[in-house]
Amino acid sequence: MEPDTASSTGDDAQGPALRRVMGPWLLLLFIVGDILGTGIYALTGKVASQVGGAVWLPFLVAFAVALVTAFSYLELVTKYPRAAGAALYTHKAFGIHFLTFIVAFAVMSSGITSASTASRAFAANLSEAFGLGLRDGAGLTLAGLVFMAVIALVNFRGVSESVKANVVLTMVELSGLLIIIVIGFWAIGAGQGDLGRVLEFKATPGQGVIWSVVGATTLAFFAMVGFEDSVNMAEECRDPSRIFPKVLLAGLLITGLVYVLVSISAIALVAPDELGEGEAPLLKVVQAGAPSFPVGLFGFITMFAVANSALINMLMASRLLYGMSRERVLPALLGRVHAGRRTPHVAIGFTTLLAFGLIGFGGGVPALGGTTALLLLGVFTVVNVAVLVLRRDPVAHRHFKAPTALPVLGAASCAFLAGPWTGRDPVQYEIAAVLIAIGIGLWLMTVLFERRTARVRRRAGASADGGGGA
Repeated sequence: MEPDTASSTGDDAQGPALRRVMGPWLLLLFIVGDILGTGIYALTGKVASQVGGAVWLPFLVAFAVALVTAFSYLELVTKYPRAAGAALYTHKAFGIHFLTFIVAFAVMSSGITSASTASRAFAANLSEAFGLGLRDGAGLTLAGLVFMAVIALVNFRGVSESVKANVVLTMVELSGLLIIIVIGFWAIGAGQGDLGRVLEFKATPGQGVIWSVVGATTLAFFAMVGFEDSVNMAEECRDPSRIFPKVLLAGLLITGLVYVLVSISAIALVAPDELGEGEAPLLKVVQAGAPSFPVGLFGFITMFAVANSALINMLMASRLLYGMSRERVLPALLGRVHAGRRTPHVAIGFTTLLAFGLIGFGGGVPALGGTTALLLLGVFTVVNVAVLVLRRDPVAHRHFKAPTALPVLGAASCAFLAGPWTGRDPVQYEIAAVLIAIGIGLWLMTVLFERRTARVRRRAGASADGGGGA
């Protein structure tokens, strides 16, 4: 067994190491909880509108792509068990600071788009569950903005989250999906619904079945993201090189199975066209399969699940922005910490403003969720390539090694799903381009400021030396 210390990675430890408190079960619950959330709750109907009754198939394909990429993450996290994720792997593989920054900023941006997706889903479920009558447009947008403002306030106050608290959150999220599965199969057993719809394909007009499934997969992939966040827990796991492979794969298998069962239950009880209307599809499944079930209770569970996703993603985005500022790749202003709350209040404010813009002008759940998937597919492509590059960088300890064919397949499949030939809505590229352009603009400002500061310091030093010699 490898020593249970940071030094076992071969990297020099700086300061005290993080406490290793996570065993396999806590890590499994963290992974499952991170993957579950907004995607399946909000996008099942939109996927059904593209492929008809075979709504389970795009989720299955998305699971396969995520699984292949997970093998690359497993090799890297067991080789470099550090809490830095894709940015660390990119820097070690290519050593290009700008590329490392783009990957880190893309991950940060995906957190904001994911949280914005959750805010739209929260507003839709709030309206449907409690009969508020909000409609697409101003009503849902206003509710989403208020929700995001509350998330920002919680973020500003400081959220002390422990892994044990995540267990409770995961169970609540999972309970909502299990309710759908139980209601669906109970109703099917009682002769309700139409199980035959599960095998009905409905191609998008102008496309064949294959391209319709590919297009729906680009949206369904949003439901599978989250597993990559678990690598940031590597320094807090006991013996990560040993437990990570089986736990991460088990977590993906569990969530993949849950998603397929939810999809089958949903489509058997609600026709694809009806399921695709609005942004709260699973509430319709509860109403169709169990009319006596308190819809408000399920709505509360759904809102809790997407709210948790939003908070986690905004926490990640603001802290990542803060970290990049502290590393002097973004303006120093974003690295300021509030004197009273000890939280990165400027970074929180900046990420919240970006989220406000996305909620107001970035479109609905499909556009924002699809942009999240697009950004992460780009990151996953780089990570899959990094695995192959880093094969020439041996480490002293034993680690997981993925079959060479899998990173190649992962890079090709992720790059393919990110392309415009999939039928992806062009607005997703526009949103992603605007976010990355903002990041590049901030990076250029920082570079120019740092160079100017360095010149001023050199001149001041030269003047001091000249004055001293007089």
